[in-house]
Amino acid sequence: MLHFKKDMKMKNFKSFLLTTLAITAFSCTDLEVEELDSEVIDEDLSSVNVSENLTNLYNSFGAALLNQENTYGLMEITADAQLVPTRGTDWGDGGRWRQFHQHTWTSSNPDVLRSWNDLNRLTFITNQILLSGPDAQEEAETKYMRALATFLILDLWGKVPDRDPSAPVIEDPVILNREEAVARIIEDLSDSQISNLPSAGPGDPSNLRVASKASALFLRAKFFLNKHILLNGGNSGATAENADMQRVISDVDAITAEGFSIQDDYFSIFEEPATSSESIYIITGDNGSTFRIANTLHYNHNFILSGGGWNGFATTSDFYSLFEGPEDTNAPGSGQEERRGFVPNDNLGRGMIFGQQYNFDGEALETRGGAPLFFTSEMPEEITGHGEATGVRLIKYPPIPEVNEETGELEPGNGGPPFQIFMRYADAWLMKAEALHRNGNTSEALVMINELRELREATPLANLSDQDIIDERGRELYIEFWRRQDLIRFGDFLEPWLYKPQSDESKLVFPIPITAVSTNPNLEQNPGY
Repeated sequence: MLHFKKDMKMKNFKSFLLTTLAITAFSCTDLEVEELDSEVIDEDLSSVNVSENLTNLYNSFGAALLNQENTYGLMEITADAQLVPTRGTDWGDGGRWRQFHQHTWTSSNPDVLRSWNDLNRLTFITNQILLSGPDAQEEAETKYMRALATFLILDLWGKVPDRDPSAPVIEDPVILNREEAVARIIEDLSDSQISNLPSAGPGDPSNLRVASKASALFLRAKFFLNKHILLNGGNSGATAENADMQRVISDVDAITAEGFSIQDDYFSIFEEPATSSESIYIITGDNGSTFRIANTLHYNHNFILSGGGWNGFATTSDFYSLFEGPEDTNAPGSGQEERRGFVPNDNLGRGMIFGQQYNFDGEALETRGGAPLFFTSEMPEEITGHGEATGVRLIKYPPIPEVNEETGELEPGNGGPPFQIFMRYADAWLMKAEALHRNGNTSEALVMINELRELREATPLANLSDQDIIDERGRELYIEFWRRQDLIRFGDFLEPWLYKPQSDESKLVFPIPITAVSTNPNLEQNPGY
């Protein structure tokens, strides 16, 4: 949890939260802001501890992504791979999850507000650090974090508030439009800035939690892959420039030169994300990967997770069908591709958790009502009509059981690995393949995608289309933060899917929270809200 004390000279930050972000509207947050009063505090930015604030930046970014109620929800639950149905009285939560899935959110949505606050807080702190005399590496790290936050704000809301920490506290933040925000990202991720970042290859969790050449190159590749969309309001009809796609290709090649590579044994990547050959940038927090595990497991998965799961998140039958394998079983050796996963008869499965569930002793689990705990791909007609066992569940990060020191037997643990992967090499690999395809080199792109598919025990493709690429990204990267952005880039985000009709074009961005619009006259609400 991040604490801002009076001795950190944060008067401007406090005023920023109060007057432009309406932080008091939080119902729950990982940020503790102390002593919010009007007392005048020394504003000498040269006294800011740069190292301490950089650490806070990294921690705050992790906190914004780990919790399902924050930015993760906007990036994944609004897409087609993850569904949070209402199960009786469970997971109703005022309709917040249904709003995301069905694209009916409003400017008063608390999760949209929380995410807006979290990300805008980061840009303010980066601006403050840049005015406080950082050295060359600290400046490059700070600009990396500013580019990352700016990229996500622009992607999610289409405009970016920008406040000069040295300006009078009564002065409202200016608003960067799409062109201005794009220019800032390009400046912050320039070659001269990236050259001042350390090289950090795979396998070192301490280096992978902070900015490195590889993570900055990944972010720049991700940005240029989406630049034509960012500049055109999410319009998938916009054409990517060849030079931008070539930049994606060269940046991915530079990441490869840093020592990263695709790792076989797909699920081992998530067992040890800090030492995987694919992990480029990882995030951590108090709950590590626990949210991704608990929110999908059933209450009676308490043989592996202390207290059991929360029995919420699932996937749709259409997304489950994207993967090779028989529809009626996920037993090991049934012919499914590796990424779809499996369900053994003496443990929790991995990937797409389908069918009958078992404990370590091979005993079939039951629902709380005594029926077989059999996760189905079939769904009821309404999103509010779900029972305890409907919906295939998604598990990438494994719950880690504890070993009883006296008996040597496995006992329920309290969560999974302490890290989550935010930037992964297979994503970079697929970004390069897409850039090649967009630049007309589809044959080389097909070779790359088939190399990945063969490693994942999937049948090679004979041809390559846009649909093949977006589907392949879904199979490889499900619940890894990027599905919404990918669907927008390929023109699929507004299309209907299970429980969601065709969406209005306004849903390509989120509304500016009503509290932010009402406190900053420079902010205009996005059309349609």
